[in-house]
Amino acid sequence: MTEQFNLIEHPHRRLNILTGEWVLVSPHRSKRPWLGKVEAVPANNRPAYDPACYLCPTNTRVDGSVNPDYKRPYSFTNDHAALIPNTPNGSVNIDNLFQAKSQRGICKVICFSPKHNETLSELSVNEIKAVIDLWQHDFAEIAQNNWIKFIQIFENKGEVMGCSNPHPHCQIWSSEDVPVELEKETKCQLAYYQQHQRSILGDYLAAETENKVRIVYSNEHFVVLVPYWATWPFETMIISKRQVQYITQFTQEEKLAFADALKKLSNGYDALFQTSFPYSSGIHQAPVNDGEHNEWHWHMHFYPPLLRSASVKKFMVGYEMLAGPQRDITPEWAAERLKSLIAD
Repeated sequence: MTEQFNLIEHPHRRLNILTGEWVLVSPHRSKRPWLGKVEAVPANNRPAYDPACYLCPTNTRVDGSVNPDYKRPYSFTNDHAALIPNTPNGSVNIDNLFQAKSQRGICKVICFSPKHNETLSELSVNEIKAVIDLWQHDFAEIAQNNWIKFIQIFENKGEVMGCSNPHPHCQIWSSEDVPVELEKETKCQLAYYQQHQRSILGDYLAAETENKVRIVYSNEHFVVLVPYWATWPFETMIISKRQVQYITQFTQEEKLAFADALKKLSNGYDALFQTSFPYSSGIHQAPVNDGEHNEWHWHMHFYPPLLRSASVKKFMVGYEMLAGPQRDITPEWAAERLKSLIAD
């Protein structure tokens, strides 16, 4: 008797509808023993104020600036910016083999809280909303520069994700060109919109809401889910139920709901392995100063590296670097684990 193909048992590929790329899923490999790298779990004993931290209130930063005694979320231009606004315009092209192009940009740092020992999960919903308010403000301010074409809000949380300062913060990098990942997402969303006159994430969200298998949490305005095509073990997305292109379009009610979703998800992550859960997260929204983007649907990605415990990490090596992304545990199993840890 011929065995029936089963997504839960057999190797297969899944399509990422936002990038057009495929991910290999190998669920049978999750049963193998782990004899590889085990990460040290950082001690969670930070003080509320660290005199050596350049992000704490009243401290002096490396450029000599002094932080105010801020009580709410606080932002400033990055002292070590990857992109700067006064880069001279220029390019290099030698026989189409050696190409380079100058790149201007604006980079900012946003401190979530004056307290050095808090993370997003430890803030209240209203405190997280204050962070979202500042995201809106800085996004709108940066977008006023007509030469800026894309604005990326992102957070690297935890030493394992390369975070150089444990004070709760995120960054905003903006550039005069649209980065590669956003080019891919724009292309896929536009192709679907031109064919159906609807948002691809809107249709995807409707289908996920109906089958409920990968939904982790939802409220009136947002859904937290593990994407069907997730690559990282406990990868998630937050998708707005109302299709908007930019964070600046969210109402006060939607911002509170967004803060609620962030709070629930970050608490669930921390509960998963009883640790301050590391991740890289980022908000994806339409390019700016680039005409209408009716195809675009706002969403936020979370890419956590932990695989089996607080000390066992998923590494992107070998096949992943040379051929394509691969995962062992299924998105459905990961969603069920996270859902069980998030109380409505």
